[in-house]
Amino acid sequence: MRLLHTSDWHLGRGFHRVSLRDAQERFLDHLVATVREEKVDAVLVAGDVYDRAVPPLSAVELFDDALHRLGALGVPTVMISGNHDSARRLGVGAGLLGRAGVHLRTDPAGCATPVLLSDEHGEIACYGLPYLEPSLVRTEFDVEQPGHAAVLGAAMDRVRTDLATRPATRSVVLAHAFVVGGEPCDSERDITAGGVAAVPAGVFDGVDYVALGHLHGCQTLSERVRYSGSPLAYSFSEADHRKSMWLVDLGPDGRPHAERIDCPVPRRLARVRGRIDDLLADPTLAPLTDAWLEVTLTDAVRPADAMARLAERFPHVLNLVFEPDADDPAGALGYADRLRGRDDHQITADFVAHVRGGRGPDEAERALLRDALETARVDAAAREAAS
Repeated sequence: MRLLHTSDWHLGRGFHRVSLRDAQERFLDHLVATVREEKVDAVLVAGDVYDRAVPPLSAVELFDDALHRLGALGVPTVMISGNHDSARRLGVGAGLLGRAGVHLRTDPAGCATPVLLSDEHGEIACYGLPYLEPSLVRTEFDVEQPGHAAVLGAAMDRVRTDLATRPATRSVVLAHAFVVGGEPCDSERDITAGGVAAVPAGVFDGVDYVALGHLHGCQTLSERVRYSGSPLAYSFSEADHRKSMWLVDLGPDGRPHAERIDCPVPRRLARVRGRIDDLLADPTLAPLTDAWLEVTLTDAVRPADAMARLAERFPHVLNLVFEPDADDPAGALGYADRLRGRDDHQITADFVAHVRGGRGPDEAERALLRDALETARVDAAAREAAS
């Protein structure tokens, strides 16, 4: 049985101020082409199909088109809801879609009802565990302490109970969770609730392959437990990710063999750090003129018009971070030390210069500051006298 494991499409999401609709469309083209060219028997989508509970119409259209194209190939799709999805919205029409080969698993109560796939070696029971929010499903799974490990463990107990009634049946589980050993990044929504969010990989003992979603980096926790990661980067923390899907061959004995299938990259990501004048003059940065760029400026004083200046050389700069070097003498001083020896007029003028990228107050502004400080001084003196 040949399976294509993917997850975290986040249809409808952008990258900073850039729309990713075209990139998401190219990924879905790539997915359908991979299914056709690699003779995939079933597609596994481990949650976060959409980026938010109420997705934009353009995202719904992409989803609808992908399902129609997979259906036209006669390839079944097993899909679960993730923490970004609205389980009830994604699951609308699940019964009808299931007859067309699109098996949506969004109801926690149905986690032990498998999609039965088959090949020349027999049946494969494919169980879909949607994202389980502990506080919402604790009653369903009759757990005393609502936590991710508890509810996921209870769901897997149900899976193993059902699997025990199916001798010699190979098994696959889809789950959307943070499993111990996985490496997170900045673009995943925090799912901490009811205690520690991470669950041990051992909770999935007893099944042949576990197709995980939630973490955006492609990762192998064990031969049989893997994250596919997101097909596109959704934060600069993913700049070093290799975006891919898992092509998994499940042997007659249930042992999986997995191969990575790279996803199309709309534009490379890069991060650079340094003083603005150095970055604008550094010839080694020439290859980054076509990259989506995050720049961390280390200048002691925030440069004026920094984004505009950087964009002249790097047209696709998207994010600017200001982190003065720790060895900057002014930054190394404590707040009290920086103020020592300065009067109120100097302190307020310096503050204006700091927040305006080095441009201090002009004469009219200095006059306003002097008036405000004098009024404050007189008021304070009056209050002190009154007391």
